[in-house]
Amino acid sequence: MLTNMIRDFKKKVKESYVIGPFSKTQDPAFIEIMGYSGFDFVILDLEHGPNSVQTLQNLVRAAQVANILPVVRVKENNLSIIGEVLDIGAAAIQVPQVENARQARSVVRRAKFAPLGERGVCRFVRAAGYSSMDRFSYFKEANESMVILQIEGQDAIAGLRGILEVEGIDLIFIGPYDLSQSLGISGQIDHPLVTQKMMEIVDICSKKGIGVGTFVDTPDNAIKWRNAGVKYISYSVDVGIFYQACRDILSGLRGSKPNGLEDEKDLFIET
Repeated sequence: MLTNMIRDFKKKVKESYVIGPFSKTQDPAFIEIMGYSGFDFVILDLEHGPNSVQTLQNLVRAAQVANILPVVRVKENNLSIIGEVLDIGAAAIQVPQVENARQARSVVRRAKFAPLGERGVCRFVRAAGYSSMDRFSYFKEANESMVILQIEGQDAIAGLRGILEVEGIDLIFIGPYDLSQSLGISGQIDHPLVTQKMMEIVDICSKKGIGVGTFVDTPDNAIKWRNAGVKYISYSVDVGIFYQACRDILSGLRGSKPNGLEDEKDLFIET
């Protein structure tokens, strides 16, 4: 059951760390593969990806089949969008560009049923087994879904302590690329100033007992931030991982000239 997946995930975040990629694919098979590989979660990206809620639901199904937690990054802090992705079975929502406590409270209200919030009520949805679940059990269990807020700029850092006072937040996610842009050093995610600001966020959150996540795209940075106390590590993007694997294969073949081939053109043999 999804509820058990969420509980196990929260426990692992508290005791250790979790790792998973962003996904921009529309193919459920890729999501299953990520789960079978051992990733803990996948962030199904509606903000910078090609999916709609209609295509997203099959990706969520695939995640559940392969026992990988389906997190959905929504486009914005919007009541309808948040409700839609939770209705199709997302275990967690990840909301971009949250800058203050007021915005944080609105996310929680939109993600939770009463008495914790004001999420639109409908039990004839996939998350409720299309009404097969007891309605009261569904409303209670649905409120265990996770809320992840993205902190992506200097205004958000300034408002972070207020954000952390809001009940119902599970994780804070640092967007290093947007943070670097906010600091006037776009793309320089390893710049000392970016590292300093990220460490400040980790320190503030750890004192409040809230886990922190971030995006990395190299193994070295994954280890760096894991050792710094980051609990929720988003490692690269599925399409980028596939691209790099393809490049590595070709680089190895062309570099070693296998089977006595003398030139790159010899790899292309007419059949």
